[in-house]
Amino acid sequence: MKTKALLKISLRQNAIYVPTVFVANDNKNISKTTSVLAANVAKLGFTFSESLLHALNNINPTYKVEVLEVLRDVLGTDKNWAPLVKGWNIPTGESVVDHIVTYFWNALNIKGGTALACGHTIPDNTFPLERYNGCPFCGTPFEFGAIENYGQGSKLKVLDLWTDADVDDFYKSLLQSKTALDATQADSLKLALQYLPLPKATIAIKETLMLVIDVLVTEGKAESASQYFKTPTDILRYLWFKKTGMLQIIEPKTIINRTAKNAQYGFLNTTGQGKVSTANDLKLKYSRKECLMVANWLNDLDMDVEAMCEIMHPKRGMWIRFIRALRLAEYSKRKGFEKLAFFMDVFYNQVYDVWESKVSTARLKFDAEKTFALLKQRPGLFARSLFSNMLWFGADETVAHFTEIIDKVPARLVFTLNMYADNYFDKNIQRSVKPLGGTNKRIAPNALLNLYDDVQLQVMKNQIEELCIVAMKKRFAAVVNKNKTMYIDSQLFNMPVSIGDRSDNVQDLPVALMGTCFPVEGNEVRLFMQWGKDMPAQHLDMDLSCHIAYEDRVDICSFSRLETTGCNHSGDIRSIPAKVGTAEYININIDKLERANAKFVTFTCNAFSGGSITPNLVVGWMNSKYPMKISEKIGVAYDPSCVDHQVRITQSVAKGLVFGVLDVAKREIVWLEMTFGGQVVQGLDFKGVQALMAKLSSKLNIGSLLQLKAEAQGLTIIEDENADEVYNAKWAMNAAAVTQLLID
Repeated sequence: MKTKALLKISLRQNAIYVPTVFVANDNKNISKTTSVLAANVAKLGFTFSESLLHALNNINPTYKVEVLEVLRDVLGTDKNWAPLVKGWNIPTGESVVDHIVTYFWNALNIKGGTALACGHTIPDNTFPLERYNGCPFCGTPFEFGAIENYGQGSKLKVLDLWTDADVDDFYKSLLQSKTALDATQADSLKLALQYLPLPKATIAIKETLMLVIDVLVTEGKAESASQYFKTPTDILRYLWFKKTGMLQIIEPKTIINRTAKNAQYGFLNTTGQGKVSTANDLKLKYSRKECLMVANWLNDLDMDVEAMCEIMHPKRGMWIRFIRALRLAEYSKRKGFEKLAFFMDVFYNQVYDVWESKVSTARLKFDAEKTFALLKQRPGLFARSLFSNMLWFGADETVAHFTEIIDKVPARLVFTLNMYADNYFDKNIQRSVKPLGGTNKRIAPNALLNLYDDVQLQVMKNQIEELCIVAMKKRFAAVVNKNKTMYIDSQLFNMPVSIGDRSDNVQDLPVALMGTCFPVEGNEVRLFMQWGKDMPAQHLDMDLSCHIAYEDRVDICSFSRLETTGCNHSGDIRSIPAKVGTAEYININIDKLERANAKFVTFTCNAFSGGSITPNLVVGWMNSKYPMKISEKIGVAYDPSCVDHQVRITQSVAKGLVFGVLDVAKREIVWLEMTFGGQVVQGLDFKGVQALMAKLSSKLNIGSLLQLKAEAQGLTIIEDENADEVYNAKWAMNAAAVTQLLID
């Protein structure tokens, strides 16, 4: 299990892990088993670098089988990929009338027609049954199919060698990441923590810390874990993570409202989709051992009691529930828990001041001096409120005060200010935000922008840009660097820095940051969705759809519109077979869309059933320079060698998900992840997609960050990889390592 886990981690970084102890000799001639492995991997769309091929050639065949198994598992080669319709690129001619006639035929129990295994009878002269793999009326599949066409991809993706040193470096980089880990990184870290010893590394982010603490607690080292808790919020975050699996502290009412709203649509199912589905699931219950553990953590905090209570105040309702469930009142009466007793008294009697209340009061009284004095006490919160305070108190005064403490602001926040100032100070742009536990939303520009003219707003943008760049140059310049030259791969200017907008779902194939563009080589893009693997047969209706935007209108391709200009859908499956799962596809013809003057095609998936998108659903798109076949026998249209990008759903509260946008004119796909509350694609707010794309396009790219570093440290940028500092696409694959450029 350990090697398989590490193989999965390495594959996400476009590599294959080969333990040094497994390399038995140094044979130069390619063995028969290595040739067979290379041929099988090529069918899946991959090939090996020279160093990886040499390493694989000198390990035992058992590990080669393991490598192939991991690749096949990630690409789902053992799943059912049959759609509802055979030869679905040619319309079946089914209509609403066919569904109405069939409904009344079955409701009135009329004799005649064709009886199907699901219990429905299909009247003659309605659906062409020879074209279906299941019931066209209820969407239940009867026939299943494996992948028939392999190796149609235009290019083989090169996998590199990962050694023990690479694993250790990646492991440490995750722990030291200066931005919050996305779902893929968090999953990789969980696997590493499970099978590898914890290295000595400074953990920079609270959410990352929770995963480490969980390992220590599981191993019975709760006392060792206590050293990592700095505030009561850290303890609350850990407790909530153990209860919900969420690393962010999302309010219980938010989770309950989301799940209730998701469940109000369609048919309810019994999948047990999320870890949390009802208020009953959020009830707290702890053993005596757990209660004592948390009581000790709170009692041992090296923090003033009033400061502890003030930090706890924003989540006071949650804390009261935890205090009761953990029996802290009882433990506070024990000898040695005097600090806990004092804390309980102060907290329940609210004998403490709330910092946020004082800031709000001073701000409403327009007391700039007191407001800024308070904000300087918490530089991070000052940074987050900088833009609004510039509009409220005036730009010059606000920036002057912020300049005094900018050196204390985390680098990720400094860059965030620089990236988003352009959008914030534009009166005409709606911004994309995602509240904790919510879906992506559009918010109107700040009303105070109307007090200023365009020239004044431009000056504010320039002030922010100048302030942030000077601050970061100062940080880079303070680092002693004896190197003279730097090489920057041109690809890095198209890769955003991992700040904000993290993905909530896992990428098991080589990872990409949101905002990454994928060029389309051929004329077709094929969307795919597979769900229900290892689950019992049941009604579970997931929908694959796309939203087509024109200048003056919109169009859709979904279960309700199987064919439209430039798009064909493979048919609506509403029930899954036992264990093997099922699949839907959409074929997108770019030439036809271009002739129709389509601008964008947005890829979406939705949960039509009650509840959220089912976990482990895999969704993505394929692309090849050459035409991609659809099997004649059963309609399977999946070829792993053509897969550009795919994600596996892991979060449990999304009803609808956008997973990509095709720019028809540019013939490129932007990878993004945007949740929305719609049961069907018609619920998608395309202006919200545009707002998110504008936000992503404003992001700082890695190449520009490196240019800033070179300028500040006096390095000469050259076109040769023999430079003193080399930054190429392979290095940038590890987004956590890239964050080490964010100097605090």
